[in-house]
Amino acid sequence: MPDRRSPLDGQHRALGARMVPFGGWDMPIQYEGVLEEHRRCRSDAVVFDVSHLGSVVVRGDDAFDALQGLFTNDLRRVAPGRAQYTHLLDPDDAHVVDDIIVWWLDDEDFLVIPNASNTGPALDAMRGAVGAGGEVRDVTGERTLLAVQGPNARTVLGSVVPEAASVSRFHVASTEFGGHQIVVGGTGYTGEDGVELHVPNEAAADVWDALLAAGATPAGLGARDTLRLEMGYPLHGHELGPGITPLQAGLGWVVGWEKGDFRGRAALEAERERGVERLLTGVIAEGRQIPRQGCTVMVDGKPVGEVTSGNFSPTLERGIGLALLPPDLDPATPAEIDVRGRTVSATVSDLPFVHRVRET
Repeated sequence: MPDRRSPLDGQHRALGARMVPFGGWDMPIQYEGVLEEHRRCRSDAVVFDVSHLGSVVVRGDDAFDALQGLFTNDLRRVAPGRAQYTHLLDPDDAHVVDDIIVWWLDDEDFLVIPNASNTGPALDAMRGAVGAGGEVRDVTGERTLLAVQGPNARTVLGSVVPEAASVSRFHVASTEFGGHQIVVGGTGYTGEDGVELHVPNEAAADVWDALLAAGATPAGLGARDTLRLEMGYPLHGHELGPGITPLQAGLGWVVGWEKGDFRGRAALEAERERGVERLLTGVIAEGRQIPRQGCTVMVDGKPVGEVTSGNFSPTLERGIGLALLPPDLDPATPAEIDVRGRTVSATVSDLPFVHRVRET
């Protein structure tokens, strides 16, 4: 059974949410339904409770150097007031231990956001890197994390937390709501415009209620998954994790090769030199049949890889999947997917499946 609940657990249940275990938390998977919530995010504005994600404060004179040597991306590409997507690698084989968002709040002040099930390992790695001269503090239990997403997200935010509506993509700022400090990041996991709000627990219910009153639709983690899948965004435990490196996931841009050493660099550099044997790729079924994780992908009758994630795309109205396939497969290559013993015709696809126009 999950041992943690969101501070908004009561609000979710009052709205009739279906609650499911997720990364050690009891979280809402849907309210009205995944398809409706997905479409609302693509056309209007929704709010997700993503409090299951971790929040770790990293501060001190050596915080920058510690994170620079621990994670793959190069913090010199950004600056205070910006956010950056990055990876924590295994030092031996360079598989992705976690994919992480870093919010750089001030010169020596960072907020690191790992995945729910990986908060512990990420926390240990950061404590080992920062050492006694800095502060590494898990504040996950002190705050609620809300993601307001969709083409009308900023209109909704403008009537609730006006300053939050002006935080542009991958920027970070602090503001207030009802006398409480809120940290705002122009980040998300849907492909739509929007922000994420780092809200003290004591203000969470008021912010949630105000967002709903302003027109945001509550959305569960089911829609968040179909939205990220349409965008080809990786999910740890599926497209990232043991045996999967950033290069195999098609995320070479998240590696700061020019910055010097970082954890896992040697193993990752060796893979870069020899070339990847598989690459994260899309597959689109000809009909509504859903390719599921573990389904075999075949080309010319021969197995070439496996599906890592799959679902029904509400936008394309057909089954879609992510798969680790040979890197030389051309887009539009005809393929077949073995779905529980049934052969489903499909086509290899570039990513993303759905192209969105986002604010910058």
